[in-house]
Amino acid sequence: MAAPAPAPAPLKDAVGGLDRDGFVALLSKLIGESARLQNDPPVHRPQEDLVAQHVVDALRPVSTETGGGPLVVRKVSYAEGRSNVIVEYPGTVPGRVVSFVGMHMDVVPANPSEWDFDPFSLTFDSEDKDKLRGRGTTDCLGHVALVAQLMRRLGEVKPPLKHSVIAVFIANEENSSVTGIGVDGLVKDGLLDKLKTGPLFWIDTADKQPCIGTGGMIPWHLKATGKLFHSGLAHKAINSMEMNMEALKEIQKKFYTDFPPHEKEKVYKFATPSTMKPTKWSYPGGGLNQIPGECTISGDIRLTPFYSTSHVVEKLKEYVEDINERLETTLDTRGPVSKYVLPDENLRGR
Repeated sequence: MAAPAPAPAPLKDAVGGLDRDGFVALLSKLIGESARLQNDPPVHRPQEDLVAQHVVDALRPVSTETGGGPLVVRKVSYAEGRSNVIVEYPGTVPGRVVSFVGMHMDVVPANPSEWDFDPFSLTFDSEDKDKLRGRGTTDCLGHVALVAQLMRRLGEVKPPLKHSVIAVFIANEENSSVTGIGVDGLVKDGLLDKLKTGPLFWIDTADKQPCIGTGGMIPWHLKATGKLFHSGLAHKAINSMEMNMEALKEIQKKFYTDFPPHEKEKVYKFATPSTMKPTKWSYPGGGLNQIPGECTISGDIRLTPFYSTSHVVEKLKEYVEDINERLETTLDTRGPVSKYVLPDENLRGR
């Protein structure tokens, strides 16, 4: 009787530990691009293709393109200089897949004058050599380098896996004013459909433990239109700034009444409940002695998974419609001549 074939080595043993030198070398290249990865249009328009190319270059030696390995590497761009990268290590059983998605190649802006070190280059902490510093080390270029190293190692070792392993590196995660460039474009084109048949890990938490749920983000803009006038004759104006501040206060009150902390947030250890807050303010410009006729407050809602995003959007619209219908009684005014309706001119703020 023939002896049974030896059991294959566990995947962890086959793949081995992280190649520290390779990881640091790749991350150093990525952080070195981070000044051109800042995402805050129109001031900062990132060029994620810079990172995408580093990822492709790291994986090319073990890809089907060169014949050096099994990795299938594909760049997908929906705007010039702004690429996504999809990498697949093919498994042996069709339809079986495990995926790592969300490693984004853009970063939030950094002002070097506010940092104790150069944010746009990778450095080691002087007291802790295992601590890496630089814009994007945890959000999210460190994740990009880590998963790229994992995929490269799979391509080198070629373990026999039933499941395909797919990594999706994305553009435009840090901004929602421009759409169709990152993961939303990939989803729209059906390029991620095959991921639905297996577990998907979203690799973009800036903490050090697994995260099984996070707050979704709903961006919002609240524009107020009043009547521009000279500030010396405030009684002839509808001050859009005052109106918008009071409207936002009313909207926030209603939001926190309708979407209070949820009991399940404690069960799943959410750090915060759902929140709605302003983060930006803009207006067309003008002199200091002009009461602005319009302005916009922008911000976001971070919504825990226990509430419906579509329901929240519906309620926000209801809040605004109610305010517009009852300006005189809903919003507080500021001072004896502050008002949001000018009956003699048949004008109403909105």
